[in-house]
Amino acid sequence: MTTLLVIAKAPVPGRVKTRLTPPWTPEEAAALAEAALTDTLHAVLDTPARRRVLVLDGAVGDWLPPGFDVVPQSAGGLDERLAAAFEGCTGPALLVGMDTPQITPALLAPALDGWDGCDAWFGPAYDGGFWALGLAEPRGDLIRGVPMSTPETGALQRKRLTDAGLTVRDLPRLRDVDTDADARLVAAEAPHSRFAAALGAAV
Repeated sequence: MTTLLVIAKAPVPGRVKTRLTPPWTPEEAAALAEAALTDTLHAVLDTPARRRVLVLDGAVGDWLPPGFDVVPQSAGGLDERLAAAFEGCTGPALLVGMDTPQITPALLAPALDGWDGCDAWFGPAYDGGFWALGLAEPRGDLIRGVPMSTPETGALQRKRLTDAGLTVRDLPRLRDVDTDADARLVAAEAPHSRFAAALGAAV
């Protein structure tokens, strides 16, 4: 079976979702981040997996449900931290972030069951990045050195995979929660989520 990884930052005011402030206060932005992270963790918890790992920057809070191993993020840029997260795994691994609270077990399922004839899964994001990355062989060199947080990050990461000779399959394109407009659109896509409730409480 596949290992599921969630890479996240602890939802501390002033350290998360800073692009939401303004219009939200740092405390409101942290509450939205916590709700997004909690939705993501529960979606992963409800998905069959060999192991579930939270790769965390910061301290665990009461938002963490049982069923996860917690490991600290490594030092370095995001590419280094993603690479190290994969290198801590054996066998197929799928990594997601905390910025897509609309994910569901059904959305993740193809990347967990579809490794026959497939070396990698790629989930593009509307901002040009990616929300999911799956590797049948969890190699850090497939990520290390890819420029992160740019409009070309997703295309460059996918090209790194294909240039290495990997067969890549794609998951649906999703919207990351980065801005207030993103938050409102994602809440509308997942109206019964904790994230939508947190947004409604903050309005």
